[in-house]
Amino acid sequence: MFRATSPRTSSDTRSAPEGGRLKSRIDGHSRLAYTEHLPDEKATTTIGFYHRARAFFAAHGITRLVRVVTDDGSNYRAGTFTRWVLATASRHQRIRPFTPRHNGKVEQCHRIFAEELLYALIWTSETDRANAIQIWNLHDNHYRDHTAIGGRPPASRLRTGVTNVMSHNT
Repeated sequence: MFRATSPRTSSDTRSAPEGGRLKSRIDGHSRLAYTEHLPDEKATTTIGFYHRARAFFAAHGITRLVRVVTDDGSNYRAGTFTRWVLATASRHQRIRPFTPRHNGKVEQCHRIFAEELLYALIWTSETDRANAIQIWNLHDNHYRDHTAIGGRPPASRLRTGVTNVMSHNT
């Protein structure tokens, strides 16, 4: 699991069906999420994901990371990953093994993601699934109402406007 905290940020990994791993980062204040389906859990793959997730959040005005919370997987214990995190955030914290409740926002995000996308449809290929994840991210961040933030989509809580999203879903 992987959660990052900007002045209020979070993140996680969960098994995706048919191999690979699902990795996400969630901003704790807005609940804006970034998710990818990755082929493995190597430290180099995780660092690449971390870099892309940081760029995504920076493009949405979330630039300061205070804390990155992960599980105790070998990819998160790797010295290269730890150095990357500590170069960009003031703290790298690992949750206690077998206690996913410590990563509650991410676990909830993944539960909804699995119910409404991953297991709700029949996938003919991993490429189709990966493409659907990108579309889901856009939908979840900009159109889907979240009860935890007053029935609004996460992007509505961002301080900076996002200019590359249409005003309604077509």
